[in-house]
Amino acid sequence: MKKQIIFIGMAVCLALPMALKGAITAPKADHPDFNARARKIVAQMTLDEKISQLHGIQNDTDFRIVPGIPRLGIPPLTVCNGPAGLGPAGYGHQGKATALSAPISLAATWDTQAAYDYGKVAGEESLLLGNIFLESPDVNIARTPHGGRTFESFGEDPFLTSRMGVGEIKGIQSCGIIANVKHYVANNQESDRFKINEIIDGRTLREIYLPAFRAAVEEGHVGSVMAAYNKVNGTFCSENDFLLTDILRKEWKFDGFITSDFGAVHSTVPAARGGLDVEMPTGIYFGNALKRAVMSGEVSESLLNEKLIRRYSTMMRFGVWETPQQGAIPVMKDAAIAMKIGAEGVVLLKNQHNVLPLDIHAIHSIALIGPFAGEAMTGGGGSSHVEPILTVSPMEGIQKLAGANVSIQVNDGTDIARALAIAKKADVTILMLGDRQTEGRDHPITLSGNQDALAEAVLNADPHAIVVLKTGGPVLMPWIAKASALLEAWYPGEEDGNVVASVLFGEVNPSGKLPITFPQKDSDLPTQTVEQYPGVNGTVHYSEGILVGYRWYDAKQIKPLFPFGYGLSYTTFAYKDLTISKPEHNTVTVGFIVTNTGKRAGAEVAQLYLGMPSTPAIPQPPLQLKGFKRVNLAPGQSAHVSITLNAHDLSYWDTTSHAWKIMPGVYKVYAAASSQDIQLKGNFRMQ
Repeated sequence: MKKQIIFIGMAVCLALPMALKGAITAPKADHPDFNARARKIVAQMTLDEKISQLHGIQNDTDFRIVPGIPRLGIPPLTVCNGPAGLGPAGYGHQGKATALSAPISLAATWDTQAAYDYGKVAGEESLLLGNIFLESPDVNIARTPHGGRTFESFGEDPFLTSRMGVGEIKGIQSCGIIANVKHYVANNQESDRFKINEIIDGRTLREIYLPAFRAAVEEGHVGSVMAAYNKVNGTFCSENDFLLTDILRKEWKFDGFITSDFGAVHSTVPAARGGLDVEMPTGIYFGNALKRAVMSGEVSESLLNEKLIRRYSTMMRFGVWETPQQGAIPVMKDAAIAMKIGAEGVVLLKNQHNVLPLDIHAIHSIALIGPFAGEAMTGGGGSSHVEPILTVSPMEGIQKLAGANVSIQVNDGTDIARALAIAKKADVTILMLGDRQTEGRDHPITLSGNQDALAEAVLNADPHAIVVLKTGGPVLMPWIAKASALLEAWYPGEEDGNVVASVLFGEVNPSGKLPITFPQKDSDLPTQTVEQYPGVNGTVHYSEGILVGYRWYDAKQIKPLFPFGYGLSYTTFAYKDLTISKPEHNTVTVGFIVTNTGKRAGAEVAQLYLGMPSTPAIPQPPLQLKGFKRVNLAPGQSAHVSITLNAHDLSYWDTTSHAWKIMPGVYKVYAAASSQDIQLKGNFRMQ
């Protein structure tokens, strides 16, 4: 077969999709008249009216809303949650919606276009139910897989999280709704989350926990930022002048408005002066207490004016100053998008003896076993929960592809002996295990109940049984050596059955890559002491520094169960011809060729890591993700991947000068299929 070469660059143009007629409009271009118009409106407001606009309300008819002021034409700010689709919203602004796969699954696609499409579905559906403000995405770093909201964000790496976050924000805001990136900053655990004090050094904060927020502002042009519950270095995020004013507004030039997480405000004067614009969900501190502070002179009325001007001009710029026209959710169109994204995020972790994909023609009976083999796993718990507009169970999805002539028996695995009896009579056994993560509590990374014992028993009886994990993050697998085939399906969303079946039967060639490291045992994690996690006396020390996730495993030479960036395919790929340009103006371009050497069409996520110069004073991990590109290739087809590194990619945060600096020396370049599967090596020198 004659090989074809296609050229793939790092830059991706995300075109704004056409709006839904009569309902969705793209954000309006920035215009100085918005600011002037907002100032004119604020000038007409009484003090009581201004106070009423700085916090939400909650009563029998209204919730998740900042009421409008009809006499001045000020519309209400209607708020909904949305990390995994339209979640909880105000009365009259909520309802059933498309339950997308969990954000951690989206991250596993390593596909910025998928992130855009994901955000667009969530944004459009939120707007169609009358909301104009979507609390999404969650770009907090998974410092520990024990975190209760691991499923709700994009994993352990700041570069990958930044790329996925920017893509989703652009998707949300393309349809005329304000995205609210959260939780700023370092909301990395649920344990004691309302008051935990996180001690984080300047370099770690800048290199690990802030980059995704910076990208959201500077590249995603996000309209709003949510201040987190926790303290950072002794000060609550909602009143942290250094974070909200010095970094967010002055350094990053953020021109949108800042809201609090629900109940995250702890003061009136410090929060007002620190940069917070809106208290949610009610006005405990920004209600009568703020009015008294203005009357006493502790807070100037001009400060309130600026808060309102920021919010109003942002609403005008996004075109949500006027009440949006509501409409019906396009159920099947959005379900198809959810299905595509969910399947793209499935990660093939093991496939010994090519057990997968299943051969439909050779199967007459299937045993579907385990606690996640019954109903669809539509998502995690808490404020991200979506009431699904439809669901596809595992059995429905598998039956659809296997055909009516294939018999399927479902057993929840509670009675292991009964489950084994069913498995022994079937041609194929599919074991579905998982967890149920939720906001509000952290969790062990062991599978609950009898799941490990069930896996051990089934795999002993049938070593060719296929294990499907539906988890919100890494779990321990003491039975892994006995498993021949293993899929990580995450929380697949409403399309669960279709998503999993499409990969099992090869309709979709798996292409997902892990956005988070799977450890062999709990003691391998970077958080080695209780002082690091969950904390002592209300304080957590981030003493692992920048060694988060794979950086820790590499630096300490700890072998993970499955490394960051890992994922198999039903085809194979080869890398060759690494080229590195001569550094010019602190810019370096790396190129290489990826070829599909197998017999199936498939997608490969080519990853670029840097090994930066390390010194005793400025130690660096062995490698750091600095670029990636997803390429779709037919058998025999090649793609030339080109990734340009800029000055920021080559920099570290210097705590002495409080600035980004480039260390002179040799930079090692790794083109890789995962953080531990290096395909090509090279280097360049920075003077």
